[in-house]
Amino acid sequence: MSAAFHELLHSIEATERGLEDAGYIASRPISTAVYLAHHLRKPILVEGPAGVGKTELAKAVSAWLGIPLVRMQCYEGLDESKALYEWKYGKQLLYTQILKDRLGAVLGEEPGLEAALSRLHGFSDLFFSEHFLEPRPLLRALREPGGAVLLVDEVDKADQEFEAFLLEILSDYQVSIPEIGTVHATVPPIVLLTSNSMRDLGDALKRRCLHLHIGLPDAKLEGRIVATRVPGIEAGLRRQLVSFVQQLRTLDLKKLPSVSETIDWARVLVLLHAHDLDPDLVRNTLNVLLKFENDIEVAEPQLGAMLQKARREVESVR
Repeated sequence: MSAAFHELLHSIEATERGLEDAGYIASRPISTAVYLAHHLRKPILVEGPAGVGKTELAKAVSAWLGIPLVRMQCYEGLDESKALYEWKYGKQLLYTQILKDRLGAVLGEEPGLEAALSRLHGFSDLFFSEHFLEPRPLLRALREPGGAVLLVDEVDKADQEFEAFLLEILSDYQVSIPEIGTVHATVPPIVLLTSNSMRDLGDALKRRCLHLHIGLPDAKLEGRIVATRVPGIEAGLRRQLVSFVQQLRTLDLKKLPSVSETIDWARVLVLLHAHDLDPDLVRNTLNVLLKFENDIEVAEPQLGAMLQKARREVESVR
């Protein structure tokens, strides 16, 4: 990284402030992990439930440092050609046709078969050169001249073979392309791998990474997050909705509302010009927080008590 990045990441406190400037309210463990990832040149494996800000962390680091975000979304069956590079087959076919049309002129000057074959071999090397290479996310991140943030999103959805393929990049910030050779990163990217724990990741991958778990935030942190992401919401309403969501998470639900749902609900309340958590309004918008009908049925009988508790907590602060 350049001296400018070292200056921005000169301390954990500076990292926390920088992420906040980019709109991301980071806990101390999060800012520490980003600081260490830069100075130790190690990737971060970010685990935690969906919607707690794992992907947003990569976006915030990119925005704060002013470097590109290169995102690779993982899925079952993802292979090297989609993640690293592939050849421009259409362009190769076009050039093959051009060579075919000019074959007589190219080989006519050669005195014998051996010389003609050698000449053709030189053309085959041309077809598998940089001119015909189409870089995919991993290769693009390694070749960014000023550095990048590489986000390997939901790595737990990819196959174990792909996980093994990542090890060279995670260890040495390089990758081997058989036809070209080894490509080294001039400026190693900041790498974040996210996982929703769909499956256990291998020890080899975990050894190469710093581990960071982002869980559901406490009320104080969640309130700061909502205030940053939804600046138009009134302070009293913000405290009420955070208290209500925190109570929802104590219920036996199939999917607990995450931070992303809290932010969405806050935006809905602002859009509807709400000043208070009215019971009818909460019932009509509960599907923003809860994604399963069974969860809504579990929560509805307790809405009144939870809203009263949220109001009491807000009044006690005043």
